Amino acid sequence: MKKFLATLCLLSLTGPALAAEISPAQLDTLSGDIVVLGEIHDNPTHHLNQARAIKALKPAAVVFEQLTPEQAAKITPTLLKDEDALEKALDWDNSGWPDFAIYYPIFAALGDAKVYGAAQPRDTVRAAMTKPLPEVFGPNAARYGLDQPYPEGLQAKLEAESQEDHCNALPPDLLPGMVAAQRFRDAAFARVALEALNETGGPVAVITGSGHAKTDLAVPALLRKADPQAKVVAIGQIEAEPGTDPGTQPFDDWIITPPTERADPCAAFK
Repeated sequence: MKKFLATLCLLSLTGPALAAEISPAQLDTLSGDIVVLGEIHDNPTHHLNQARAIKALKPAAVVFEQLTPEQAAKITPTLLKDEDALEKALDWDNSGWPDFAIYYPIFAALGDAKVYGAAQPRDTVRAAMTKPLPEVFGPNAARYGLDQPYPEGLQAKLEAESQEDHCNALPPDLLPGMVAAQRFRDAAFARVALEALNETGGPVAVITGSGHAKTDLAVPALLRKADPQAKVVAIGQIEAEPGTDPGTQPFDDWIITPPTERADPCAAFK
């Protein structure tokens, strides 16, 4: 396991040599075999930046965290031109994702890209919380490191982060399952991205939350482990108040935007 983690750390350094904060304009020169485009889901600016990146990259395929394979199969060039019809075809109102209007610029930028859905069935994600990950993931689990548990210290750190992300309101016995589910979804997204690369030749763009775009343990790290020859680039997007310095981030490059207005997500637990 130590060797596996050391490999992930090494591979996470194989992105841009000078990882740093970038401006949206720098997305215009984006390139790579697989480009992971992170977002904060309810931030409209993040989706405009993703759309800009797709226009520049002109990917052969785009993988969406937000879509199931069945939803992705419904998308046609005609639907992409009709925001209302596309929203209805995807049954977006019942998806649990933020307003379709802030996501539509991404779809409008797709061009001829083949669309892949990476969302996993809820029952499968729930199973990943309690069953061995190789059993849930299926063949090639070892390719994504799922055959090995995290070291105790890392597991504890990730559980603490998950608790904090959920307003410190989760029962402690649920935390190992939350970490396992995140790990499973990272590997599943990476698997779909590699399928898209193999089937289309790339480039491939991946639309996902910035947590899945991290280069330490998430999708980019697993892609680099599974296919060291592929050029993987991870662009994270985070929020910070103007004038603040969030420091180094776990991405190849990152964009900082002002926070979007939202209700306190922890209000219900107070």
